[in-house]
Amino acid sequence: MQDTDVSEVAKAVVRRNTEEVQGGGDYDLYDMLFSDDFVDHTPQPGRTPDKAGALELYKTLRAAFPDFHAVIHWQAADGNLVTTYKTYHGTHQGEFFGIAPTGKAIQFETVDAMRVVDGRITEHWGVANLFSLMEQLGAGLGVR
Repeated sequence: MQDTDVSEVAKAVVRRNTEEVQGGGDYDLYDMLFSDDFVDHTPQPGRTPDKAGALELYKTLRAAFPDFHAVIHWQAADGNLVTTYKTYHGTHQGEFFGIAPTGKAIQFETVDAMRVVDGRITEHWGVANLFSLMEQLGAGLGVR
């Protein structure tokens, strides 16, 4: 398979994860898209850096923001490594990091990279603007 073909397949897998798993809550698809030996190189605090930890994060986000979804602005791929820039949106209707539901609409940007091997996500690196999210939820972070 040519590098371009590998990249297009990898981008499609990552897009399905963003749209159908994160945005749609399809956890059966999550199990199909993520490798059993998946490694998250940048896990969120309190999460394990494995497949179970990433799934727990996805479920936590959907519980706090039931309409959680992303707008993908762009994707770029170098072989099987896909970088995605997106903005997540949702309405705060469940507890999140100890913050009671506010009913507020939120949005925050994320850049992540995912490696896809044989149609399954095997690795993740990511940076999310969680400071912006917490600020929107009214978390008093004490930053001046």
